[in-house]
Amino acid sequence: MAEKIFEKYFNTDYLYFVFRVFAGLLFAQHGFQKILGMFGGVGGKAVPLASLFGAAGLIELIAGLAIAFGLFTRLAAVISAIEMIVAYFMVHASQNLMPLINQGELALLYFASFLVLMVYGAKKWSLESAILKKEVF
Repeated sequence: MAEKIFEKYFNTDYLYFVFRVFAGLLFAQHGFQKILGMFGGVGGKAVPLASLFGAAGLIELIAGLAIAFGLFTRLAAVISAIEMIVAYFMVHASQNLMPLINQGELALLYFASFLVLMVYGAKKWSLESAILKKEVF
């Protein structure tokens, strides 16, 4: 029933576009925070690029912007999903397996979001479709 209501009153392409842009820009903020020290940085400053945290920040910044703009969305989502599952087990699950206790729920939520993006890709209103006339990845 809910599906019929959404199909009737909402254009699901618009909703997916909003989801993709929000997920990408929010993920990119983590990269801006690590790489450029924006939004308070990590410990109040940027992290060295030649560190594990720096590599994570580069992935978050580049992949987040790629997802938001719809440029090689599936590839960016695969890389981001791998980063999030590695981050969960390296950082969060090493303390405790319960996401709410180990504060890993955001990593898992991003992981789930990237799984959706891997399956559906950029869809409409993507930079990739505008430039290449089709979705390559």
